[in-house]
Amino acid sequence: MLKIGLIINPVAGIGGKVGLKGSDGEETLKRARALGACPESGKKASHALKELAAVRDRFVLYTGPGEMGGDLAAEYGLDAHICGVSRMQTTGSDTVEAAKKLLAEGIDLLVFAGGDGTARNILDAVHESVPVLGIPTGCKIHSAVFAINPRRAGQALRKIVETESIGNVHEAEVMDIDEALFREGIVQARLYGYLRTPEDKQHMQNLKSGRGLGEEASVALLANCLVDSMKDDVLYIIGSGSTMKAVKEKLGIGGTLLGVDIVYQKKALCMDAGEKQILEMLEAYPKAKVMVTVIGGQGYLFGRGNQQLSAAVLCRVGKKNIIVAMSKNKADSLFLKNLYIDTSDEQTDCSLCGYYRVVVGYDQYVMFQAVN
Repeated sequence: MLKIGLIINPVAGIGGKVGLKGSDGEETLKRARALGACPESGKKASHALKELAAVRDRFVLYTGPGEMGGDLAAEYGLDAHICGVSRMQTTGSDTVEAAKKLLAEGIDLLVFAGGDGTARNILDAVHESVPVLGIPTGCKIHSAVFAINPRRAGQALRKIVETESIGNVHEAEVMDIDEALFREGIVQARLYGYLRTPEDKQHMQNLKSGRGLGEEASVALLANCLVDSMKDDVLYIIGSGSTMKAVKEKLGIGGTLLGVDIVYQKKALCMDAGEKQILEMLEAYPKAKVMVTVIGGQGYLFGRGNQQLSAAVLCRVGKKNIIVAMSKNKADSLFLKNLYIDTSDEQTDCSLCGYYRVVVGYDQYVMFQAVN
């Protein structure tokens, strides 16, 4: 039987909903907790283990103690070999240590739950010695080693177990950005190396793409259209990304490139808002719309870099009040592909699936289907 290793980074993504745009570093964790953030990595990873539970007798599981995997394995009735000693708080070095211990057990596949920072830790530990598969639970998911969402990670793993084969593997990029610069609105991505991951286009995500030639002019025209369409009696919750930043600049509010800003009557009410602030605004302003763009190359609407737009926020706003916009370059790159939603709440994701009339230019629209 296949030997599968599992590592969960318990604090991955903890800074997302409170608008910290990452979870790296002890100070960030302290600040996230002070803002009321709760760990959600294990909850997200559970969607993957739920799929594995159906084939629990057909593979051997090795995992870390407690929140690093042992607790969740026990919850789903998975008989796991526990490697390592449980700790009250874990760091990146614990991920590296755990990965090396699992590697020493002769595992055939290493599965990890986290974000780009966790992927870097895995790279440091195993390099290309064993295939890996990432369960996306972090704030930053730029790397190409992750599944589309936790549920699809579980489906990919179940397929591997049922066929008793990892199948073809390829080298996938491990990317990460400087979080300090990221919080200042500067995206400085770096390629750290490659990990071997299963070739599975149905379940694995693409590498995040950058802006192409002629993008600036296209985005400027798009921003004009979106600002001109704004109504004075509607609260606008404007998401992150360069396209939305152009909208904010057109409004004259500056705005945050990598955060969520709230606007009413074309004036800023709340800048760089977290989930709590957004929900408070929605109580005060009953008519509201969410305005977002699509992550180029990957096609995500929600769940990547905009965790502040949580399931609770999106349920309150409703699908009909979501405005999606992207440049023609992005639309062309995603032609005949789906958009993706990953709020970590399956019921919410299902309610947001379906077709969206996406703005791609001034009074120009393209229909795209969103799936989970």
